[in-house]
Amino acid sequence: MQFTDEQFSLLTKQLRNLKQRSPFYAKKFADINLDDIRTQADFERLPFSEKDDLRAAYPLGLQAVPDQDVVRIHSSSGTTGTPVIIPYTQKDVDDWAIQFARCYRMAGLTNTDRIQITPGYGLWTAGIGFQLGAERMGMMAIPMGPGNTDKQLQMMEDLGATALGATSSYALLLAEEIERRGLRDRLKLRKGIIGSERWGEKMRNRIANELGIQIYDIYGLTEIYGPGIGISCDEHAGMHIWSDYVYIEVVDPDTGQPLPDGEVGELVLTTLQKEGAPLIRYRTHDLTRIIPGTCACGSPHPRIDTLVGRTDDMFKVKGCNMFPAQVEEVIKCTDGTSSEYQVMIENISGKDVLTVLFETPLEGDAKARCEEELAMIFKAKLGCTPDAKGVPMGELPRSEKKTKRIFDSRY
Repeated sequence: MQFTDEQFSLLTKQLRNLKQRSPFYAKKFADINLDDIRTQADFERLPFSEKDDLRAAYPLGLQAVPDQDVVRIHSSSGTTGTPVIIPYTQKDVDDWAIQFARCYRMAGLTNTDRIQITPGYGLWTAGIGFQLGAERMGMMAIPMGPGNTDKQLQMMEDLGATALGATSSYALLLAEEIERRGLRDRLKLRKGIIGSERWGEKMRNRIANELGIQIYDIYGLTEIYGPGIGISCDEHAGMHIWSDYVYIEVVDPDTGQPLPDGEVGELVLTTLQKEGAPLIRYRTHDLTRIIPGTCACGSPHPRIDTLVGRTDDMFKVKGCNMFPAQVEEVIKCTDGTSSEYQVMIENISGKDVLTVLFETPLEGDAKARCEEELAMIFKAKLGCTPDAKGVPMGELPRSEKKTKRIFDSRY
């Protein structure tokens, strides 16, 4: 994707004196004169930033403003190492709220709606991002956070929530519980803003159908404001990224070379207005593509497609490279399966054994045929044959937070 004149003007302003403002970039760009960045090609020669770079800057090496200008910090989870600390100025907070409010409007929400916010608050950006956007547009926020399903459903009914903000796994848990208790006709839900996890079409349709709502995919990450830098529209043909705040590239994960619009690769993001911790050419490890052309909804903001997976979540079995999104495609194509599945990979007597567990309402011979069909489709699409096992609906574990579906016990 090529810079627009407006974007390149914002980038030039962002790069001005960046090395003087940021210890991180003083080191990163020590041998680069940023005043020489005058063309697209110049920009594409700048080195990437990686999450490991950000971890090495812990705690506040990313900070690019004086201490008195920092009004808050947020952080990645740090579950796989040193956490990443992102400082925010008041402008950063306000800009984030503007972007999130745009997401709500894109989803058809107004200041008369009431959104129940179930993602967590605190260092994580999710819950507070949903709330910032709601407050920006004057919409009632119901700041529940995760868990306590009984209380969630009570408040949802009593306060007349019309929108739900959630991860896909928790939205499914709530949908199943609402169905079990027969509450659907007593609720006023009409929209769902779902993010934080990659999820398949079957799961999306199931949540939408069981709750009777229209669902929108929201995108973001802690390093780049948080959730709200992009969302799907009523066309549901990709997620629009707010291009006056974030510049998007898709590159070859192996070579780092930019790919043409329409080709799948790794998403790279550059902040255009961020003050507290600007990021230049940040590798997200998310796999997607830039959708060519203008969306039928009329928005001028570019779109990325539904995430295929991550460069770091690929798994290999019997010589075949696989991504969770490919497994979800098999589930989608198999009649009789639910959206819920687990993949188990074991090494038994020196051989890889791949098992796909999936929920199904079928029993007896019908279930056996479904298992055979799934195994054949898996073989055709991914190159190896799993042991496909159907289990009763509701048997696989649910989570109020993220659910891990790939269990690899070989190592």
